Amino acid sequence: MTIINDILQQMPGLGQPQRKFLATLFVTILVLRGRVNFRNLSRYCNYSERTIARQFREPFDWPDFHQRVLMTALDPRAELVSAHDASFLPKSGKQTFGLGHFFNGCANRAERGLEISTLAVVDVTRRCAFTLAVAQTPPGDGEATSERDPDETRVDFYKQQLREQRQRLPERVKYHCVDGYFAKKKYIDTVVELQLHPITKLRHDANCLFLYTGLHPHRRGPRRKYDGKVNFHDLRRFEALGPLEERAHVHLYTALVWHVSLKRKLRVVVLVNRKDPPKPRSIVLASTDLELNGHKLVAFYVARFQIEFLFRDGKQFTGLADCQARAEAALDFHFNASLATLNLARAEELRTQTDQSPQVFSMASWKQRQFNERLLDLFIANLALDPTWVKNHPGYDELRTYGAIAA
Repeated sequence: MTIINDILQQMPGLGQPQRKFLATLFVTILVLRGRVNFRNLSRYCNYSERTIARQFREPFDWPDFHQRVLMTALDPRAELVSAHDASFLPKSGKQTFGLGHFFNGCANRAERGLEISTLAVVDVTRRCAFTLAVAQTPPGDGEATSERDPDETRVDFYKQQLREQRQRLPERVKYHCVDGYFAKKKYIDTVVELQLHPITKLRHDANCLFLYTGLHPHRRGPRRKYDGKVNFHDLRRFEALGPLEERAHVHLYTALVWHVSLKRKLRVVVLVNRKDPPKPRSIVLASTDLELNGHKLVAFYVARFQIEFLFRDGKQFTGLADCQARAEAALDFHFNASLATLNLARAEELRTQTDQSPQVFSMASWKQRQFNERLLDLFIANLALDPTWVKNHPGYDELRTYGAIAA
């Protein structure tokens, strides 16, 4: 991948040994079979297990690297939003930094392990996401060592991460998409303070009030502000927006409301799924942008799910959950290297795409092709074959893509 060397050459203060190691590391992660740990990495490259472990403890400006990759890949015409989410990583042992109890969505309960908090930029037009920053979530009280303030909550950590990385977001990003866990006042206030409009999911029993729009009576005292409590199961006072284009059985309804807990006005969109008319199901989405079109709000929130594909591909193909190190620096290096490899593969794929159609991407195919290319290079080198003749042979491309699947 030529993009790796180009970006590493642009980064200031990066020594030649570390630049060479990183270029080798990203390619090796794509090539290897099995777990991405120090010993298995050493089997597929010229670095020893001890050297790889030492390099993983070296400091590196990962947010700057992520930013350079995504700016290379993103199209100036694309519509962008930012997304923020956390992912659980299983981890055993007692001395690992950050070990604690975190919510595991797969098991639908809190389990002992690690958690990473990821900030990503989502290309809404081409439906793909790029990691911008990754940080390990500190554990709770009484668990593995942490230097955080005892009064600090995980939401405080998430909003601080967003505050630190805000300047790295592209200027076109105006909306910040998060799931329902982040619909808390101090997080929403931070997003608004950073001049972004949050888009999130609300509970079905969220405490909201309709805004009073009628004439105010001539009497003493303050003017009337509210006009009754919102019942998200009774949509007679909502404006109907019609069905979704892709799913005719999903109907949209919108209204401007006052959220009591968040203490601000919200544009609320209710999606009602009438695929089974006797048992309709609904989802409540909201944004602080009161002028945002309801269909656009839904499209932005749907695009947020691209960050989940980063976690999926990272765990399945680039060893996001395979790190066997215990030190904080090595863990941080591993998490960033895993997601950076995904960024590089997606960026290389987008460089060959000229239109604005949704990206069709398969990480499994990428790994298969990289493995085949490495194997063919070994055959050429060890059997003293002419590389020009082999790579110009009509059957070379068939061997290079052997076993690759469609996305």
